[in-house]
Amino acid sequence: MPHHGLAGCRACAFALLAVILSFFTAAPARAQIGSDRYAAFVMDANTNEPIVSIAADERRYPASLTKMMTLYMAFEAMDRGRLSPETRIRVSQAAAARPPSKLGLRAGSTITARDAILALITKSANDAAAALGEHLSGSTEAAFGRMMTTRARSLGMSRTTFRNASGLPDPQQVTTARDMAILSQALVRDFPQRYSYFSVQSFEWRGTTISGHNRLLDNYPGADGIKTGFINASGFNLAASAMRDGVRMIAVVFGGASSWERDSHVMALLDRGFAERGRGGPPTDMMMAGRRNGPSLVGTANAAPASALARLQAPPPAGGSVRRVVSRPAIAAPARTPAPRAAA
Repeated sequence: MPHHGLAGCRACAFALLAVILSFFTAAPARAQIGSDRYAAFVMDANTNEPIVSIAADERRYPASLTKMMTLYMAFEAMDRGRLSPETRIRVSQAAAARPPSKLGLRAGSTITARDAILALITKSANDAAAALGEHLSGSTEAAFGRMMTTRARSLGMSRTTFRNASGLPDPQQVTTARDMAILSQALVRDFPQRYSYFSVQSFEWRGTTISGHNRLLDNYPGADGIKTGFINASGFNLAASAMRDGVRMIAVVFGGASSWERDSHVMALLDRGFAERGRGGPPTDMMMAGRRNGPSLVGTANAAPASALARLQAPPPAGGSVRRVVSRPAIAAPARTPAPRAAA
């Protein structure tokens, strides 16, 4: 047998070490946990108790989750009689020029408030959002952003600043996962009838069916809203709400690497929340088949702090109701219940 000497032995040792290290450092699942874009917050909306909180008060870019605040302002205007579903919203040149996603509204045309609301929820249309914001402010979209910020602060969203109605990139438009959970809860609480808009998965616009982006409505038992979002600087965001046996859980995630990965992670977080409330239950065969090859909560938590991982990975205790899709939401006024990086 040839003798390679000390250098040869060292080379063999390093090669073996490289193989071993490659096994343990293979590319992890692409969830952004631990990155500067990731944040997560899960709360029991009935009790306001946090279930999961990771970087929940760190400022992030809201992307199209911003439209949740635009819709809050629209619903409030409806309650106060300043807006009706049939109100015609004029489209300005500035609104029509907003980049996609959009309906393709022409400057000088009009759209009903109802269609604008549905366009925000399903297609996340930036032109409709800008037009609605301008109408509600009676001025510019920038003025509406200031109104949004003032109202958000009054709701307790202390670390949120809005600059536009759509969520298009602006380095000064920031929020947190906790603040977006507060807004989600406020939409459910303050507009119990109008909240059903968030269950709409498609609507007809000029002979074309506009489909929504929120796949949790089909894939997670009990899901009934709220909103997806994406810009380059934020990654894939989602605020989600689900009900099981009278318990409402709200989950917000920022910074997913893809919409599929974000959705899987949010479903796992919701599972964790319901399990802690004794509402977990075994998934149906359909859900098991849909998730068999998807990332688990643990599998997407590569870089989370050890304390957070310990909480997330703890084995949950041992029903769930299936949501009813609302094809056309009620329009009657409900009784009211009382410094990140620049965006790409």
